[in-house]
Amino acid sequence: MKLLQIEGASLRYGAFTALHGLDLDLAAGEVLGLLGHNGAGKTTSIKLMLGLLRPDEGQVRVFGRAADDPAVRRQLGFLPENVTFYPQLTGRETLRHFARLKGAAPAEVDALLEQVGLAQAAGRRLKTYSKGMRQRLGLAQAILGRPRLLLLDEPSVGLDPLATVELYRLLDRLRNQGTGVILCSHVLPGVESHIDRAAILANGRLLTCGSLAELRREAGLPTRIRIAGPRNERWLAHWRDSGYAVRALDGGRIELLAAAERQRRLLQALLEEQPEGLEVLPPSLEDLYLHHMQGAARACGETA
Repeated sequence: MKLLQIEGASLRYGAFTALHGLDLDLAAGEVLGLLGHNGAGKTTSIKLMLGLLRPDEGQVRVFGRAADDPAVRRQLGFLPENVTFYPQLTGRETLRHFARLKGAAPAEVDALLEQVGLAQAAGRRLKTYSKGMRQRLGLAQAILGRPRLLLLDEPSVGLDPLATVELYRLLDRLRNQGTGVILCSHVLPGVESHIDRAAILANGRLLTCGSLAELRREAGLPTRIRIAGPRNERWLAHWRDSGYAVRALDGGRIELLAAAERQRRLLQALLEEQPEGLEVLPPSLEDLYLHHMQGAARACGETA
């Protein structure tokens, strides 16, 4: 059974349509990256999943039930982008409060504070916490009670590099335990290796949704192939004349762009030269995101 099913969901604010016929689903143990520009419809989509908004058309089902069913909310975890807590409470008091609200075991509190790196600060008032510490406490609140579905809106905001690494390690563990995760983020390089699929929104419309491999096939963007070692102008001219985009990089490296159908042939030819080093870089999540954003911008320009 799917943890989440959104079918043809549209939502309007007066004359403004925030979402146009959104179709989306999520399985247990799957991490879906929900990506898009500011105002694309990500927050509206999250509010539909939380049951805070109802679609004007279509339906939203969570665990096979209506999203606003109280039984559903007890199994959801949510971390908003701008997390806010009562500043006079300590970290431990705050988490104990949420444990009572969620019906979670009190024993979870100290274990979670340890898990998010706040054990030493558990007795401090939140007004003394940094933004990153409040964000980590927000994450602990979200996973309190072992939710089946976790909704995270920009979870790495305010986190230092080490805390960000720990965040994604934690998400990987939750995924392995069967938790489904919806992850909204603008830091695309950071999420790329931790999501199973990406859904890209623009202007309230779903542009595409699929695994990285599926999105690469769909977009047809070239692969970057970089080789180390000096090359003369004659060599560069040969590959340019053969139809490849070629450019020199820092450190004596050369980059060639190869379409999918020409990639193997190019690699074979380059390997025969026994280069000092060779690197193959398929289109990144950021490349794919920009590709779709540019396409959406062109489509808007054509219909304006």
